[in-house]
Amino acid sequence: MLKVVVCVSGGGTNLQAIIDAIEAGKVTNAEIKAVISNNAGAKALDRAAKHGIEGICFSPKTFESREAFNEAFTAKMKELAPDLIVLAGFLVKIPGAMVEAFPGKIINIHPSLIPSFCGVGYYGLKVHEKALERGVKVTGATVHFVDGGMDTGPIIAQKAVYVQPGDTPEVLQRRVMEEAEWILLPQAIDDIANGRI
Repeated sequence: MLKVVVCVSGGGTNLQAIIDAIEAGKVTNAEIKAVISNNAGAKALDRAAKHGIEGICFSPKTFESREAFNEAFTAKMKELAPDLIVLAGFLVKIPGAMVEAFPGKIINIHPSLIPSFCGVGYYGLKVHEKALERGVKVTGATVHFVDGGMDTGPIIAQKAVYVQPGDTPEVLQRRVMEEAEWILLPQAIDDIANGRI
């Protein structure tokens, strides 16, 4: 059984997609051991509690320095000892020490077709704003392994989503979640849990 820790900063819609897929049997041989958020008010922690999953708030703001946070965060993850760490809208840079401690065991979902609209400063709604500003006709989502860079790790899967006339960033964000993110992320977890990746 693959032990998964999901890290999330906000609403937790990708977390919910994973929970739903596990409960529906679409993801097998995997269980969510804990949900970590850097935001005590994150709805994701409520979602975890509703499903009997341990919720942990771990915020850089409660530490005297980023180094102290990175050290404590890495230590906590080692204590949880997951087989897979899933970044599902987690707006905190993963410490290098954690990447080293869990090589090939951290995955992220990004709301664009990498290498487009990714890297430092490209997260959440900003990704969709930039895609619309650029005038792209196709966007989507990417699941990738996490390495020492920002959105630079090996790509696991991608799914394209068409931009529609009149799209706002919010409308496009919702379509990318529904048509790509909520499908790709559970699928990647199932593939890893069952030895296909």
